[in-house]
Amino acid sequence: MDQTSLAELRTFYTSFGRMPLPDGTRVTETTLGTVPALDVLTPGDDAGVLLNLHGGGYVVGDARTGVPLAAALASRAGLRAVSVDYRLAPEHPFPAAVDDGLAAYRALLAGADPARVVLAGDSAGGGLALATVLAARDAGLPLPAAVATFSGWFDLTLSGASLTGKESVDPVFDAADIRGYAATYLPDADAARNPLASPVLADLRGLPPLLLQVGSAEVLLDDSTQLAARAAAADVEVTLEVYPDSAHVFQHHHATDPTAERAMDVAAAFLARHSGRA
Repeated sequence: MDQTSLAELRTFYTSFGRMPLPDGTRVTETTLGTVPALDVLTPGDDAGVLLNLHGGGYVVGDARTGVPLAAALASRAGLRAVSVDYRLAPEHPFPAAVDDGLAAYRALLAGADPARVVLAGDSAGGGLALATVLAARDAGLPLPAAVATFSGWFDLTLSGASLTGKESVDPVFDAADIRGYAATYLPDADAARNPLASPVLADLRGLPPLLLQVGSAEVLLDDSTQLAARAAAADVEVTLEVYPDSAHVFQHHHATDPTAERAMDVAAAFLARHSGRA
């Protein structure tokens, strides 16, 4: 991915940060350890915390672009949200994002009951949410109550048949796009086989309940279906929801699309239930 294309993509991606927020939402700058973040306070939140990892292929986006989804999810679930500003490639390739995710989670645990902490992420942020939990498990940290992902990118080896099989119906990405993001994040191609880069390859035993939402009209469909199968085989409580004819992170359109609104309601109920809020 050349620097001109990357700069243009980053400029475009800032538009996600300007999407409307639920009434009464307050956003303030904070840090989790050494990692910059944004506190997202919504009316009715309580002691539960949603740690949110934004999407963007590990190369675009920031904490601000993650706020609209985090706020919509947190307001429905009655939680406080924190949107993490993890480092991006190519300036900071793998494993910088995972290091930041783990550092943010570790810092959050200093003031929060892990039984009241949940994680969420969209696209690459979904993969990063799962990688963060895997890294936390391997570090001996208490695990969060649940993880929800939207169109998660879990397989950077790019082995899913949907990568090419769904190109004709995916209005957002094609296989070349995904390969470009992967090459930028993983300049060492062998790193794609690292479970923290490709959580679909990880030993998933002991993970908290997972909710995986994905659209049928996207090249990353198989990332979620394959992860769900592996999680089930590892005795992890997992719910896979495939939304027909829906595109990549269709939940962004929850204010105008009834299907996206329903998906957000389901995800919020899942997180509220597991964090003890329901």
